[in-house]
Amino acid sequence: MAKKTFNELLLEAIDEAFASLGESAKQSIYYHLKDKCKITKNEIPNNLREFAEGLEKIFGVGARFLEILIMKALYARLGTPLEWNESKELVFVDYVEAARQCFQKGKCAPSRR
Repeated sequence: MAKKTFNELLLEAIDEAFASLGESAKQSIYYHLKDKCKITKNEIPNNLREFAEGLEKIFGVGARFLEILIMKALYARLGTPLEWNESKELVFVDYVEAARQCFQKGKCAPSRR
Protein backbone atom coordinates (compact mmCIF):
# COMPACT_ATOMS: atom_id res chain seq x y z
CA MET A 1 0.00 0.00 0.00
CA ALA A 2 1.39 3.38 -1.02
CA LYS A 3 1.98 5.97 1.67
CA LYS A 4 -0.60 8.74 1.56
CA THR A 5 0.35 12.35 1.08
CA PHE A 6 -0.63 15.03 3.56
CA ASN A 7 -3.08 16.47 1.04
CA GLU A 8 -4.80 13.09 0.68
CA LEU A 9 -5.09 12.77 4.47
CA LEU A 10 -6.48 16.30 4.71
CA LEU A 11 -9.10 15.65 2.01
CA GLU A 12 -10.12 12.42 3.75
CA ALA A 13 -10.52 14.32 7.03
CA ILE A 14 -12.65 16.97 5.31
CA ASP A 15 -14.79 14.26 3.70
CA GLU A 16 -15.26 12.59 7.09
CA ALA A 17 -16.28 15.85 8.77
CA PHE A 18 -18.72 16.78 6.02
CA ALA A 19 -20.13 13.23 5.87
CA SER A 20 -20.93 13.42 9.60
CA LEU A 21 -23.69 15.85 8.54
CA GLY A 22 -25.05 13.34 6.00
CA GLU A 23 -24.11 12.47 2.43
CA SER A 24 -26.44 15.04 0.84
CA ALA A 25 -25.10 17.77 3.15
CA LYS A 26 -21.53 16.80 2.21
CA GLN A 27 -22.31 17.06 -1.51
CA SER A 28 -24.11 20.36 -0.94
CA ILE A 29 -21.12 21.87 0.87
CA TYR A 30 -18.75 20.89 -1.94
CA TYR A 31 -21.21 22.32 -4.47
CA HIS A 32 -21.45 25.66 -2.67
CA LEU A 33 -17.68 25.87 -2.23
CA LYS A 34 -17.26 25.39 -5.97
CA ASP A 35 -20.18 27.63 -7.00
CA LYS A 36 -19.79 30.53 -4.57
CA CYS A 37 -16.10 30.37 -3.68
CA LYS A 38 -14.63 28.85 -6.86
CA ILE A 39 -12.79 26.15 -4.89
CA THR A 40 -13.02 22.53 -6.00
CA LYS A 41 -12.43 19.69 -3.57
CA ASN A 42 -8.96 18.93 -4.94
CA GLU A 43 -7.91 22.59 -4.67
CA ILE A 44 -8.67 22.81 -0.94
CA PRO A 45 -5.23 21.74 0.40
CA ASN A 46 -3.51 24.50 -1.57
CA ASN A 47 -6.15 27.13 -0.76
CA LEU A 48 -6.77 26.67 2.96
CA ARG A 49 -7.49 30.31 3.71
CA GLU A 50 -10.03 30.54 0.88
CA PHE A 51 -11.56 27.24 2.02
CA ALA A 52 -11.95 28.51 5.59
CA GLU A 53 -13.45 31.77 4.29
CA GLY A 54 -15.83 29.75 2.11
CA LEU A 55 -17.02 27.71 5.09
CA GLU A 56 -17.61 30.94 6.98
CA LYS A 57 -19.62 32.37 4.06
CA ILE A 58 -21.78 29.23 4.01
CA PHE A 59 -22.14 28.58 7.76
CA GLY A 60 -21.22 31.80 9.55
CA VAL A 61 -19.98 31.09 13.08
CA GLY A 62 -21.12 27.48 12.60
CA ALA A 63 -18.05 27.00 10.41
CA ARG A 64 -15.98 26.63 13.60
CA PHE A 65 -17.83 23.41 14.39
CA LEU A 66 -16.85 21.94 11.01
CA GLU A 67 -13.28 23.17 11.35
CA ILE A 68 -12.97 21.37 14.69
CA LEU A 69 -14.39 18.17 13.18
CA ILE A 70 -11.92 18.41 10.30
CA MET A 71 -8.98 19.00 12.64
CA LYS A 72 -9.94 16.10 14.92
CA ALA A 73 -10.23 13.78 11.92
CA LEU A 74 -6.95 15.03 10.46
CA TYR A 75 -4.98 14.70 13.67
CA ALA A 76 -6.45 11.20 14.20
CA ARG A 77 -5.19 10.23 10.74
CA LEU A 78 -1.77 11.63 11.63
CA GLY A 79 -1.66 9.62 14.83
CA THR A 80 -1.08 12.64 17.01
CA PRO A 81 -3.42 14.23 19.56
CA LEU A 82 -5.11 17.48 18.69
CA GLU A 83 -4.39 19.97 21.42
CA TRP A 84 -5.42 23.57 21.44
CA ASN A 85 -5.54 26.30 23.98
CA GLU A 86 -9.22 27.10 24.49
CA SER A 87 -8.37 30.57 25.80
CA LYS A 88 -6.89 31.47 22.41
CA GLU A 89 -8.88 31.98 19.25
CA LEU A 90 -9.07 28.86 17.12
CA VAL A 91 -7.38 29.49 13.77
CA PHE A 92 -8.10 26.59 11.42
CA VAL A 93 -5.40 27.41 8.88
CA ASP A 94 -2.73 27.52 11.62
CA TYR A 95 -3.71 24.10 12.96
CA VAL A 96 -3.68 22.55 9.49
CA GLU A 97 -0.27 24.08 8.75
CA ALA A 98 1.06 22.76 12.09
CA ALA A 99 -0.20 19.31 11.12
CA ARG A 100 1.43 19.62 7.69
CA GLN A 101 4.79 20.51 9.30
CA CYS A 102 4.50 17.58 11.71
CA PHE A 103 3.80 15.25 8.78
CA GLN A 104 6.63 16.63 6.63
CA LYS A 105 9.16 16.36 9.47
CA GLY A 106 8.11 12.73 10.05
CA LYS A 107 7.03 13.45 13.63
CA CYS A 108 3.52 12.11 13.06
CA ALA A 109 2.68 8.44 12.69
CA PRO A 110 -0.23 8.31 10.21
CA SER A 111 -2.81 5.68 11.02
CA ARG A 112 -3.71 2.99 8.51
CA ARG A 113 -7.28 4.08 7.72
